[in-house]
Amino acid sequence: MNREIKIALAEDDENLRFLVAERMQSEGYKVLEASNGDEAETIILTEHPDIVLLDWMMPGKQGSEVCENVRAKGFDKLIIMMTAKGQDVDKIEAYNFGVSDYITKPFNMDVLVAMIDNKIKFSLNSEKSESYRFANMEHLPNTHLLIKDGRKVELTILENRILLYFLKNQNKVINREELMMEVWGYNADVNTRTLDMHIVRLRKKIETNADSPQYLQTVRGIGYKFVYQG
Repeated sequence: MNREIKIALAEDDENLRFLVAERMQSEGYKVLEASNGDEAETIILTEHPDIVLLDWMMPGKQGSEVCENVRAKGFDKLIIMMTAKGQDVDKIEAYNFGVSDYITKPFNMDVLVAMIDNKIKFSLNSEKSESYRFANMEHLPNTHLLIKDGRKVELTILENRILLYFLKNQNKVINREELMMEVWGYNADVNTRTLDMHIVRLRKKIETNADSPQYLQTVRGIGYKFVYQG
């Protein structure tokens, strides 16, 4: 890597923090550690890390509050929320604190490393924040915003992942299984109805007429296709 990449790690469980920090350092990242929400917020605003790994439940300020505060102060880098299995993921979905993504504990270290490497490859290689334009819209995946006709439209984490995958695979037929794997990951316990529901919600945000979609089209019996000739 051509420059030192800083990761802020906010986690109150000392053992887990030690393990994650150790592994990240061995991968060549510089790790800044915080054991509570207040410390985390200070580190993020003073050190401007490239990626934040933020525990959802912490003493002091909770992860969601830290996230909201630093976003309000202009921090636009990646924030990955670490949540206990099943804990509050729906809440993260329902309220947008500006989380870029989340990983569920207990997680496999290799999965975490792959996730961070992947995100760094995409977001840090482009000097400016990652952004995708189509029609009258711009998608900013790091802060999961969609700018439509100059107006901000907030996307949930899952809508954000779905749209990003489509924008990276324009005009290609994506089958449902591939999309579910991409969005929910390996141990996903989701059915296609859940996926279809998210697609419907996303269509309402990007389409002029959600009932006859121009971009996010259904391919019968297979899945979906994002149609856009730029």
